[in-house]
Amino acid sequence: MHDQSSLPYDVVVAGAGPVGLFLACELRLAGLHVLVLEQARDPHSALKQLPFGLRGLSVPTLEAFHRRGLLEEIEAAQQRASGAIKSAAHWMQQTRRPAGHFAGIQFYQDAIDAVKWPWRLPTPADANVAVDMETLESVLAARACSLGVEIRCGLGVNAITASDNEVSIEAAGETFRGRWLVGCDGGRSTVRKLSGFDFVGTDPEFTGYSVEIELADPEKLRPGRNYTPAGMYTYAQPGTIAMVDFDGGAFHRTGPITREHVQSVLRNVSGTDVTINALRLAATWTDRAHQATTYRKGHVLLAGDAAHIHSPLGGQGLNLGLDDAMNLGWKLAATIRRQAPADLLDTYSRERHPVGAQILDWSRAQVAIMRPTPSARALQAIIRDIVETRDGATYFAERVRGVSLRYDLGNGHPLVGRSVPDFELLDGTTAGERLRTARGILLDFDARAPLQALASRWGGRIDYVADEPKDRLSLSAVLVRPDGIVAWASDGAPDHEEAAQAASRWFGDSTAARECP
Repeated sequence: MHDQSSLPYDVVVAGAGPVGLFLACELRLAGLHVLVLEQARDPHSALKQLPFGLRGLSVPTLEAFHRRGLLEEIEAAQQRASGAIKSAAHWMQQTRRPAGHFAGIQFYQDAIDAVKWPWRLPTPADANVAVDMETLESVLAARACSLGVEIRCGLGVNAITASDNEVSIEAAGETFRGRWLVGCDGGRSTVRKLSGFDFVGTDPEFTGYSVEIELADPEKLRPGRNYTPAGMYTYAQPGTIAMVDFDGGAFHRTGPITREHVQSVLRNVSGTDVTINALRLAATWTDRAHQATTYRKGHVLLAGDAAHIHSPLGGQGLNLGLDDAMNLGWKLAATIRRQAPADLLDTYSRERHPVGAQILDWSRAQVAIMRPTPSARALQAIIRDIVETRDGATYFAERVRGVSLRYDLGNGHPLVGRSVPDFELLDGTTAGERLRTARGILLDFDARAPLQALASRWGGRIDYVADEPKDRLSLSAVLVRPDGIVAWASDGAPDHEEAAQAASRWFGDSTAARECP
């Protein structure tokens, strides 16, 4: 049983954005006492709403939401706003169904060869879901509150004192104590800075603009995404524009964004003498790409933009952060409950840091072919030819949608380290639905007594499921971590000792759960 310590909170999460809220939900599923501190007094922002707040969700993110029973709520919200989303997303108005883009170069669903993904089965997580940030935050906040997460707004972290056993956090004149602190407080993370994390990477090449304007002569701009000799702009009628100006990021957060300035940049990038009558909303961003060298220092951890920042090209930043939360939540909970091997929490940084580094490089590669230079234009032409091939479109879809994600968990079955296929069992449930308790599962497709006995040794940490799936993909048994990642798999007579070693590796001592001090 989990014995609450004298500390008020098991975990304090800084930041009530999607990453912080989703992490808090994961921790509450394990029965931990969680406090979320949010600097903003009011979570609402026009930049979180359509059109600027629109985000596409990757396969790992959709799988995470499916495995926690959140996907249906998010899809319902998406359906209610489907008309507004389609209007905001210019790519949804195409005759071919888009599957993503690389630096604005579109690839399409009908060109993808899913046969090359042998470890995937049909799943609700295959849906093409785009949602605005405000809606996503409201769904996650409602779930967090229903689980008993305490959320306090208007309390930005301004001081941290960490020891070997706890963290003391000062926020707006109040002091909070917890065993652990997780910084989910964005790219300018106060938690990261106060805790002394190294944050390294590359400086920006451009200033990006997201603006809502009223044009005197909209016919001078071509709708959709356009490359020009000076940069790139995307125009959605009547007046939504995203554009990049290769100025080395010089204008980002250096001065007020005026109508005159935006008009000057737009004229330069578009190569027209277009006139802006009114500037209604504006924000800037850059392609600065930095990453913490580790995601853990003692009892302080980082997730989401606090751990890694890059340009929003391709919309992968939100997904990267949500997947951080899914990976971290069960590991931190098991560590606090003393139901984990000694190094379990260290695997969070070991697994997620390479994924973040890969996304940062993916972002840098997109910037490289967006530059307004002859060599970049030549590379664009090559990429366009590649994405029109079946192998090319499949490769880009794997990377953009996260289908190819695999953690290096050592030698073993080729499914180990990958997302568990969403096996549809004869009892009507799926593997994804079986993960909603945030416990591990041992899928035994041949109902072998030794495997049932093995699962029982881990008490309430591993659920034993003996059922025949409609498609077993030639497998006989699969051990799945709480985050849906396969820890062990067998396609023949199971090696029970090997299965036990894998269970011990991820779920700790097989004796009854020990109490926390």
